[in-house]
Amino acid sequence: MPTEYCEHCGNNYNWKWEEAFDKFGFNDGYSEIHTCDVVEFLRDAGYTVESGLWGTHNEIIGSIINTEGDQMIPKGAALGYDDPRTYLPKAIVELLDQGFPK
Repeated sequence: MPTEYCEHCGNNYNWKWEEAFDKFGFNDGYSEIHTCDVVEFLRDAGYTVESGLWGTHNEIIGSIINTEGDQMIPKGAALGYDDPRTYLPKAIVELLDQGFPK
């Protein structure tokens, strides 16, 4: 699990890659947000990734497209609410677990 220093409160904190898919992740968007780190990691792995702000909440990942042009987030996923471990392909979950170990 990555540990970061918070410029706002002066403390170290832990975060998980799953928070980049969670409407209420990163303390509901009121702490250091690392969605861009997860986006960059996936882009470096060859995926096309889009993220956006959810109102005053967290910035979340809303699209992951593989090199064949296939959307990796299924239409039935409740973005911002469902656990990404339950809807992302196993290969992406394993990749993210390797890049952002617990």
